[in-house]
Amino acid sequence: MKKVSQIFQKARKERRKHLLEPEAKAVCIEYEIPVTKFRVAKNAEEAVRFAEEMGYPVVLKIVSPDIIHKFDVGGVVLNLKSSEEVKDSYKRMMMKVKQHKPDAKIVGVLVQEMIPATTEIIVGATKDSQFGPALMFGLGGIFVEVLKDVSFRIAPITRSEAQEM
Repeated sequence: MKKVSQIFQKARKERRKHLLEPEAKAVCIEYEIPVTKFRVAKNAEEAVRFAEEMGYPVVLKIVSPDIIHKFDVGGVVLNLKSSEEVKDSYKRMMMKVKQHKPDAKIVGVLVQEMIPATTEIIVGATKDSQFGPALMFGLGGIFVEVLKDVSFRIAPITRSEAQEM
């Protein structure tokens, strides 16, 4: 769990309220929660190489501490099936993101395997000044903004409370 502690310490040091997606995935891996295969690319050529290594189709997602809702700024491209699509999409994504958020710090682009259509979820944690640590769970992706269907519980929670969420 040393790695988890280091991830949270880094985020706190940088005064971030959210983990970057690769950091959140790394925390999940440490707790043996399955995640999609992923790598963070620094340029289009690296994105193509990572996609080739993990196999198509893939998804590209912008990685930035300044961009929480990636979809809103053109920072998500789904179902890419070739090296040409990855290369072109990487370049287009970077242009769109820079147009929408010119001052955003870009860490890289997440290249991850595309899995069959499933339900996206959002999981979060916060520390309330009155109640202490709290957990959040709900529909993710664009649905978290549209439906606002999230549930909060004061930590720690039981398995049955987690299932209710």
